[in-house]
Amino acid sequence: MLYIFSGLPGTGKSVLSQYLSQCIKGTYLRIDTIEQTMKNQSINVVFDEGYQIAFTLASDNLALGNSVVADCVNPALESREAWRELAMNANVPFCDIEIICSDVVEHQYRIEQRIADIPTLQLPAWEQVMEREYHQWQGDRIVIDTAGKTMDQSKMDLLQALALGSF
Repeated sequence: MLYIFSGLPGTGKSVLSQYLSQCIKGTYLRIDTIEQTMKNQSINVVFDEGYQIAFTLASDNLALGNSVVADCVNPALESREAWRELAMNANVPFCDIEIICSDVVEHQYRIEQRIADIPTLQLPAWEQVMEREYHQWQGDRIVIDTAGKTMDQSKMDLLQALALGSF
């Protein structure tokens, strides 16, 4: 199974995708980790190189029978479609999961209070998050709104939405 997490920075996407990966014992792939590692090695990330590496790693793991949890902003329709195509080519089911924070004040607070969990990662400022290109969704997906909730509540919402129950 391929779980495709999408959403703007500061919505809780990484916490929830890491949690799901632990629950299902899946392979966890985070675009921020890949891209920051590339930058640390003086490899310029110009367009979608991090996504291309993640697609390859996901394909390898799906071929081994591992479930994969992809943690990425997925701002463009093209990247979302590429994940789906990868799943179809691997002949595995996929699930699109969009993480949002519908409370703008809370979202801004989260962005301004965040501490990077990846060494040397430069987190975006609120203005950068708001100006970021993010295409509107078309098609089915699970939407988890983390506004006004603890992360534990959002984790339970995710499990219920996926109908995974307890592990």
